[in-house]
Amino acid sequence: MTEQKHIDTEAVSLRYRNMAVDPGQKRLLLTNFHNTEQETDLTEPANCNGFGRIRHFRRVAASGWPRNPLPIDPVRSYLGLAPSDELRAQAFQNAVCNWRCWYCFVPFNLLSANLVYSDWLSASQLIDLYLQQLDPPSMIDLTGGQPDLVPEWVPWMMEELEQRGLGKDIFLWSDDNLSNDYFWRFLTEGQREQVATYENYARVCCFKGFDHQSFEFNTLAEPALFDSQFDIFARLLETGMNLFAYATITTPSRAGINDGIRRFVDRLQAVHPNLPLRTVPLEIQLFTPVIHRLNEVKKEALKNQWLAVDAWNKELENRYSVAERTLSIADVQLRRSN
Repeated sequence: MTEQKHIDTEAVSLRYRNMAVDPGQKRLLLTNFHNTEQETDLTEPANCNGFGRIRHFRRVAASGWPRNPLPIDPVRSYLGLAPSDELRAQAFQNAVCNWRCWYCFVPFNLLSANLVYSDWLSASQLIDLYLQQLDPPSMIDLTGGQPDLVPEWVPWMMEELEQRGLGKDIFLWSDDNLSNDYFWRFLTEGQREQVATYENYARVCCFKGFDHQSFEFNTLAEPALFDSQFDIFARLLETGMNLFAYATITTPSRAGINDGIRRFVDRLQAVHPNLPLRTVPLEIQLFTPVIHRLNEVKKEALKNQWLAVDAWNKELENRYSVAERTLSIADVQLRRSN
């Protein structure tokens, strides 16, 4: 579909992983936001010596778009916080990603292990920086980039929080674009068990498109990897990990949107009947880096996402009762059937 050459996901993933993790020293490459294009979009100044930012998660969405309860409801449920439509989180961002989603709010020069805008830090150093704040948020968001190019990051953070007696007080959240099997390839059995059973942790996995065409258009990856996303999610779910999902539904063509969304929801339900109820479509908005990447096709894709979300809303209305659709996302059961 795209005129550009497909990304060799396996090769790029390994190359960026090798550039972005130091297992012996338990360090990884973290973005420093100072003097970057992304810094202009931050609602608060970068913190933690430039390696952190306060991320504001808001439930309210544009009229007609599903509200976004992630990670607000899971975090407030697990930590026993009062209901709210907004959540502050401390975000740290790793400096590599293996795909190039055109709508990504991160400038591409912050996704390629660029040492001009990144440096090596350990989990211990990150927690030190986090605790130096006057009022640190009760959630830490490990984002990217693609955090799972360095799957050790999550258990390293868990170990550090536990050692400091903070394991019950801070909710840990991480993103995953479902592009690789590094959770199994590079973590020990003990680390995998720790991540899967850690009480105050959840992972949100992002489906990049609703069919092969939209996936290829959005990521520049081989369209067959759209199918792999479902397989990887299913494997993660089998571990018992607390999982949620996003879906980005921009597409270059209006043709077949209704059928495409219908099949997409079918495939989510094939992983688990309730998975669509734990999946939130994300409205793509125009952050500064995205504006520079726009062309006529991408402008059309921004309009087409509204047709896709209308189809999504109708599918959920047809498949689930009002009670099921209004249940808190944190209370939707998501366990593999035997």
